[in-house]
Amino acid sequence: MHLRPITVKAAVAWVGLTHRHLPIVQGGLFAASIWDDDGIRGVAIAGHPARVWMGTGRIVISRVSTDGAENGCSMLYGSLCRAAKALGWLEAWTYTLPHEPGISLRAAGFQDMGLTRAEEWDRPSRARTAAICSQQKRRWMRRLSSISTVARAKAGSE
Repeated sequence: MHLRPITVKAAVAWVGLTHRHLPIVQGGLFAASIWDDDGIRGVAIAGHPARVWMGTGRIVISRVSTDGAENGCSMLYGSLCRAAKALGWLEAWTYTLPHEPGISLRAAGFQDMGLTRAEEWDRPSRARTAAICSQQKRRWMRRLSSISTVARAKAGSE
């Protein structure tokens, strides 16, 4: 199995065909794919974090989807983290459903940061449609640099 670059557009299309519970993803910044002699076996997409995290050096891995290729997910998580580190990102974050064990994430160096709150982000001033999956998520983080996001945010504001 080997890594190859892939366009975000092609990765989004592959996720639409293969992801178990969230086939729709709204673009991304960059993507990676894994291949073997039979063709593509999986993709991963890195994207912008939530607005409140913009400018803090955090990137979000928004989707990873494989056809069950052995070690494929951890290989994809690792490749996106190496690329993000090379581009200057400080941390990589991602989310899973609470019942998913996170074996691939642990293998790729992520730490379990606990559960999120289950809530919708609809507001009178900013209407949102209900999310496909508006339940708690497990949040995962991998530090990519020894510089803290707090130090980076302070340096950027000076």
